[in-house]
Amino acid sequence: MSSDRFTFDGTSGALAARMDLPAGTPTGFALLAHCFTCSKDHVATSRIARGLTARGLGVLRIDFTGLGESGGDFADTTFSADVDDLVRAADHLRAEHTAPVLLVGHSLGGAAVLAAAGRIPEVRAVVTIGAPYSPDHVTALLDTARATIEKEGQAQVCLGGRSFTVRRGFLDDISAQPQQKRIEALDRPLLVLHSPDDEVVDVENARRIVEAAGPRTSFVALDGADHLLTRRADADRVTALITAWSAPYLGTTEAVAPATVERPHPGTVVVAETRTARFTQRIRADDLEWEADEPESVGGNGSAPNPYQLLLSALGACTSITMRMYAERKGWALKRATVTVTHDRMHAGDCAECETKAGKLDRIVREIHLDGELDNDQRARLLHIAERCPVHQALQSEIVIETDLV
Repeated sequence: MSSDRFTFDGTSGALAARMDLPAGTPTGFALLAHCFTCSKDHVATSRIARGLTARGLGVLRIDFTGLGESGGDFADTTFSADVDDLVRAADHLRAEHTAPVLLVGHSLGGAAVLAAAGRIPEVRAVVTIGAPYSPDHVTALLDTARATIEKEGQAQVCLGGRSFTVRRGFLDDISAQPQQKRIEALDRPLLVLHSPDDEVVDVENARRIVEAAGPRTSFVALDGADHLLTRRADADRVTALITAWSAPYLGTTEAVAPATVERPHPGTVVVAETRTARFTQRIRADDLEWEADEPESVGGNGSAPNPYQLLLSALGACTSITMRMYAERKGWALKRATVTVTHDRMHAGDCAECETKAGKLDRIVREIHLDGELDNDQRARLLHIAERCPVHQALQSEIVIETDLV
């Protein structure tokens, strides 16, 4: 499989997108819409996209305005604009590959694909996952902030551990959506996946969608799953259900199944060539997956960080996490730590403290910026703690690397 990141013009600026393609010719293309305030790289969205790609589909996923890697301000977006951007994404697919035949939406993304389906004539099947019957369901998540929004025009709302500005225009837009008429007019097969244990969007929403959509609708209860499908098994089950249900409508079969991959042992990282491009590598650790590549300048696709960038990111992340743990333990007002790490080569003779005096040495420069009401002593102490991060110590200690052919 291969994955390509790019941008295209949305209703409010450039939108970040990711196209996942199978190793062979795609059997069709799917458009995948993420949950409210999530992103295209949300763990469940990524797992479903990879699962569908492993079964032969090309999958396009986008970040809505102000989320993930997309530009614009979340405060300026509306549900209508997100629906328009889904249609624009379908237009991009139609121009670059072929129009999507499958729409899949998670949570509010499910409401968005129901709204967009009628505007994408090539779509043959639609799937919702934990979707609300009406988009104005999200107002229940705003809690007491709704009154402030209606009175003052906007308010800061904490959703999923992040702070967002929500304006009155967003509330007005979702309350005016003719969602019931859209669902009743849907003339495509619909699969509704919903957990009876969903504490964010009650399963009653699924019943109302099924009732409004009519006899071409199928419902499967995702027993035991949470709203965000945080368990890998739940995301994998969703992928299998979508593939099996949609096969007759898309003209595909269940014959193409994802390769069974053994989970690495704890503390082990497995790196394997994908063979979908010259240098692309698939990296696995526990239940997580990511990729490495080389830039186009040396023959790669530039689709993922190169090995040195991954090394520097490990040092930067470890530094920031170590300072965060120490600041929280001390009760200090560290608002945010930003670590910038660069790598180059220097002449050994220019390093007064280095034992090596000939040739060149690797040099890593780490710049730390600390936001928050911290005094000079606290900042100095955090800088000292940064030197104690485990990755920093590992890089500066003698390392033994044993290589075996197995």
